[in-house]
Amino acid sequence: MITVSNERRAARMRTVRAVILLVVTVVALAAWVWLAVARGGYWRTDQRLPAATPPERWPDLAVVVPARDEAAVLAATVPALVHQEYPGVARVVLVDDGSTDGTADVARTLAAGAPLPLTVVEPGEPPPGWTGKLWALHAGVRAAGDAELFLFTDADIAHRPGSLRALVTAAGSRDLVSQMARLRVETGWERLVVPAFVYFFALLYPFRWVNRPGARTAAAAGGCVLVRRAALDAAGGIPAVRDAVIDDVALGRAVKRAGGRIWLGLGDLVHSVRPYPGLGPLWRMVSRSAFPQLHYSVPLLAGTVLGLALLFLVPPAAVVAGLVTASTATLVLGGAGWLLSAALFLPMLRYYRQPAPLAVLLPLIATLYGAMTVDSALQYARGRNAAWKGRTYPRT
Repeated sequence: MITVSNERRAARMRTVRAVILLVVTVVALAAWVWLAVARGGYWRTDQRLPAATPPERWPDLAVVVPARDEAAVLAATVPALVHQEYPGVARVVLVDDGSTDGTADVARTLAAGAPLPLTVVEPGEPPPGWTGKLWALHAGVRAAGDAELFLFTDADIAHRPGSLRALVTAAGSRDLVSQMARLRVETGWERLVVPAFVYFFALLYPFRWVNRPGARTAAAAGGCVLVRRAALDAAGGIPAVRDAVIDDVALGRAVKRAGGRIWLGLGDLVHSVRPYPGLGPLWRMVSRSAFPQLHYSVPLLAGTVLGLALLFLVPPAAVVAGLVTASTATLVLGGAGWLLSAALFLPMLRYYRQPAPLAVLLPLIATLYGAMTVDSALQYARGRNAAWKGRTYPRT
């Protein structure tokens, strides 16, 4: 009798577990369907620099390049900037943010005799309450004179010929235009991690919502941000976001909240030359800003981890469970969720010219990003705040 009772109890438990897994699998599939149709088409890659009529008068433009120990990459980026053809008045201001590798001298040498003049500014260490990059941008803006437009572009971003003309033309009546630079995908880890980095950014900040004037969603991509002086001033200038670790998103929000019209999309004329030869540098790139992105909130961290598990781990787990238990419903629903997630990742893989089969590895990639996010929180718990090239920033 006891044996029969135990067997019945075990059978009931198996049934309960199967029902729970089936319900969770249905929820995961429903979540993917919702993301596909109601999240601003975040998975699409068609938000490219908008075509427009060139302006009748080309506004004065200042290109501000914050640089900290960037001597190794300047040969691939500075010449591309100072040899841009721009019909109006343009200049390049490189802000040497406390470099120790000769960044300033390398920049001057590379820009010698170029069509666009280059000025090097060395503002010194940032005051308390400022991040290094934003202090550098502030110094660049002050050194730019009466420029009507500012292009904030990182020292590792290479601009193709015609980039400045295209950016200013696309601006039109917009106050801020930002392009997500195409990141490098040459090593195995870069191929695995980088497309997903942009994919997850678009999931957080759907470009179509960012570009909609009435929508609350706002963001920018810090590697390439063109902004009007008047709009920047209306938003409070760089000092308004001086302590932001995720400075590009903060700047986009500030401009949009001040009534500015902003645009964000994928870049065809700008790409990053910064190499990420192994998992370590990529891990640090993500974990540096992951917990700040969650506003240092443990509940948000827990919700993020659970959300990643529901979306990315439940479907493949359901497929395995369905095969083991011969549950057709679990197998089919789990497979549908997994395939749908892979299908939504495919456009980004195509944008980065990566093989389509990588899409089925999205659950593995998402698990990796979840670990990076948890690690980011653990680093903060241990008192290790966000850091960049030897400089650590306090929690804001």
